[in-house]
Parts: sequence; structure tokens; C-alpha cells
Amino acid sequence: MAEKGESSKSAVKGLTAATNTSGLPAYELPWVEKYRPQVLSDIVGNEETVERLKIISRDGNMPHLIISGMPGIGKTTSVLCLARTLLGPSYKEAVLELNASDERGIDVVRSRIKSFAQKKVTLPPGRHKIVILDEADSMTAGAQQALRRTMEIYSSTTRFAFACNQSNKIIEPLQSRCAILRYARLSDSQVVKRLLEIIKAENVEYSEEGLAGLVFSAEGDMRQAINNLQSTVSGFGFVSADNVFKVVDSPHPIKVQAMLKAVKDGRIDPALEVLEELWALGYSAVDVISTMFRVTKTVEGFSENTKLEFIREIGFTHMRILEGVGTLLQLKGCLARLAKVGMRKELFVPKS
Repeated sequence: MAEKGESSKSAVKGLTAATNTSGLPAYELPWVEKYRPQVLSDIVGNEETVERLKIISRDGNMPHLIISGMPGIGKTTSVLCLARTLLGPSYKEAVLELNASDERGIDVVRSRIKSFAQKKVTLPPGRHKIVILDEADSMTAGAQQALRRTMEIYSSTTRFAFACNQSNKIIEPLQSRCAILRYARLSDSQVVKRLLEIIKAENVEYSEEGLAGLVFSAEGDMRQAINNLQSTVSGFGFVSADNVFKVVDSPHPIKVQAMLKAVKDGRIDPALEVLEELWALGYSAVDVISTMFRVTKTVEGFSENTKLEFIREIGFTHMRILEGVGTLLQLKGCLARLAKVGMRKELFVPKS
């Protein structure tokens, strides 16, 4: 634990230096890059999977890897930290990173990746060159097929790491050649802990409600939480709940919660007033229905049955909106159906 704390402090200390050698202010990096972990010990969450990567970094014999999970939870960062630990000073010349923004068709696999695999690089004994393919699930099937033979021929000198959101979009022959690591969504407490470290390093003024708003809007995505924090500080200078929801441009969950509690009690008119207020502010039907879904899962005073019935109706409405019927009438119809659900006596929370 002491080692982890020291590495975190050194990473933050090194990254928060704001002047260059000439004494002039340095270019300010986005916080998501400024506080990107540089070693595996600094990665937040998914402790068991990160431990497996630490064992690989100690042994030195890295297998082909597929790391899958939702965006913003540290997949690419983990691979980069692993490569940095394994290769040390040879990192720059022994790592080829290709993102979804790069051309990654069959021609690139046959030329660029193959030529990198053939390149001679002096490495420590037992180490390999690493090809990192970020957003690998967006590669064409043809390009993935072309990788099969390359991976086999050059496996003695080159190892491949695939980062993707959905591992089932990687073709079976590649999956069978790789060790698959799955990253879970980050918990609220893990996101809060990291945000507080950044807030302390940057001397940010904040309220508890503002911090809760950042966590609510991020939904386990650390990158989005840090970006929203920096945007709120840049725009307003103070992290409050109202400022956060202005930045993320989503309906305030307190208003949505009041709307849901009103329909549960059968008071449809106040609920419709809140909905029309949100609509007048310019929020789209997708914004409103998505926030309704997230608030329903955590709202207090609802029985489990009520929550499930509400989520069912909200889900059907969400599906219709995604099909193109994103009107105010559709949302009002949803509230009417929710009020009908709320009036079923057996779904009420028993009064103590």
C-alpha cells in the first residue's frame, strides 16, 4: 500500500509541474491526460485484472491480450502502462499504437503492422515488441482475418494487445489466440476518490452536491468525470450541482425525481408541468428519458416492484424515441402510463 501511495504522489507531482525549463508557463494539458496513470499501481478499479497485468509485467512473458469493457475505465491506459513497465527505455521504438482514427484496413495490416513486426529492435532478454490496436472492435473482418497469420509468424518477437468495447466483435480465431481480460464499470466510490485527488492537486472549490453530480453524470466513466470536472471549473470556477448539469447539458435529476414522485402518487398535472419546463429548456426526448431511467434506479421511497414497472415503461418509450418518435406527446404518454402503474395499490411502499 505504501508503494502504491508513493507512486501516485510521484505521478501527480510530476504531472502538475506547470513551468518549463525556461521558466515560462507550460502549455496546460487536459486533466484527463495530465492525470493519466503512468504505472499499473495508479490505475483505479478492476483490482483483480490489474493484478494479473502486474504479474505479466514481472514475468516479462506477455501473451496476446484482448481487454474489453465500457469506454473511459482504463483499458488503453492499462496496456500503455504494461508496455512502459515491460520495455522501459525501448518503449518508443518497440510499441506501435493504432487507433480507430487511423486507417486499419487489410493494406495497413499487410504493410505497416507486418513491417513493424519484422523490424529489428534491441530489447532486454525475454521482452517483445508490442502492437496496440485500440478500438479493435471497429476493425473490418477482413483486416482481422489478415492479422491471424501475422500473429502466428511473428509471435516470437511481437505481441498484440487489443482494446475494445465489445469482445464479441473480435473474430473467433483472434479470440482463441489471446488471453481475454474484462474490465467492469467503475464504482461511484472509485470515481469520487480519483476526483478528490485531482481537486486537491488543482485547488478546486467544490460542494458535495457538485461532486455527486459529476459521479451521476459519468455513470462509471472516469474519463467523462474528469472532463466534466475540468469543464465545470473552466466555465464557472466552482463545482456545484447546478454548474455541473449546465456543463453536461442534461436535465437536473432533482427535477426528474420530483416528476417521477408526482406520477407515482397519481399527481399527473405537476409532473406534466415539470416535463414541459424541461422541454422548454431545450432538452431532447433522449436526454429526458435517459435521465428518467437513471433516476428511477436510485430514487428513494419506491418499492422494488414499482421501480421495475417504471423501468419497463421507460424502456419501451426509450425504444420508440430511438426509432424516431421523439416528441413531447410521447413523453407525456409515458408519464400517463407511469401514473397508471403508480396507482396500483399493491405496488405502493407499505406505510409504517
